[in-house]
Amino acid sequence: MKGVLLVNLGSPDSPTPKDVKPYLDEFLMDERVIDVPKVLRNIIVRGIILQTRPKKSAEAYSKIWWEEGSPLIVLSERFTEKVRQQSQIPVALGMRYGSMTIKNALQELKNKGVDEVLLVPLYPHYAMSSYETVVVKALEVKDAFFPELKITTLPAFYKNTDYIRVLSDSIKEGLKDFEYDHILFSYHGIPERHIRKSDPTKFHCKIDGSCCHTNSVAHHTCYRHQCYKMTELVRTQMNLPEEKVSVSFQSRLPNDPWLKPYTDFEFERFAKEGKKKLAVVTPAFVADCLETLEEIAMEGKHQFMEAGGESYKHIPCLNDNDAWVSLMAQWIETWEKDGVLPHH
Repeated sequence: MKGVLLVNLGSPDSPTPKDVKPYLDEFLMDERVIDVPKVLRNIIVRGIILQTRPKKSAEAYSKIWWEEGSPLIVLSERFTEKVRQQSQIPVALGMRYGSMTIKNALQELKNKGVDEVLLVPLYPHYAMSSYETVVVKALEVKDAFFPELKITTLPAFYKNTDYIRVLSDSIKEGLKDFEYDHILFSYHGIPERHIRKSDPTKFHCKIDGSCCHTNSVAHHTCYRHQCYKMTELVRTQMNLPEEKVSVSFQSRLPNDPWLKPYTDFEFERFAKEGKKKLAVVTPAFVADCLETLEEIAMEGKHQFMEAGGESYKHIPCLNDNDAWVSLMAQWIETWEKDGVLPHH
């Protein structure tokens, strides 16, 4: 029997330093997130970051926390519930970090008699620190506890035609009553070396702007290429003028070259260049989370207005948007019936 495992990032159990600390520990000790030798990672994470960061992160989480809990978890649960209603096979939800584990989700599927699982990392793009770590973790858990399960993974869907249409319609809806000078596509940032590490050719990715537009097998695992490609597809689908759309990358750690341009620098630049009405989309995420709700919707707005901006709008992620639910249900049905995955 077939079943589906949806996996997103995860969240602390509560917005308190006590709960944020173990969550951050699991997240930052992941070798695909902070990709340095374990001894050094231990020093950086447990010796430095976890001494101060949990308190700061807890404050950020408490600003966005809902009565029902973490927005990312609540939205993912709503999405899963709606997908279940449209699916003929069991659908479980797990998180890469935190207490809603992948192991529990696989157990739930196994208890329902599932022996073949479609693993869906809820990330449109391929990156070591998001998509890849979910796949690696799910296979580790399977090998350790459920060796009899068969797992098939949904490919990154950043350029899937149907997904682009659903995303574009949702952005259009978000822009409905907003006069904008510019739309910024702000993607989650990653260190430049992750791009090079994920390049199977070991020479294609130079991060110079040209390699992303030169066809290569490297594009299957190049996060930067996929972000630019998605932006271009959405821009074309929405018929937006080229000069009104740009890409940036948010959330970086100091002392390390991360993908540029940096979102917070762009906020200031736009305001100073007279782009006073800014709309921001965060399409690296399918569900709103700390990074979109606190960093972009709150902090971003503050930065932009401080720099002289006049109006600012953060357009929500797809969350449990009905068209997105139907598309996922359709992908699941096609896989269940014919074993076919969506073209990517």
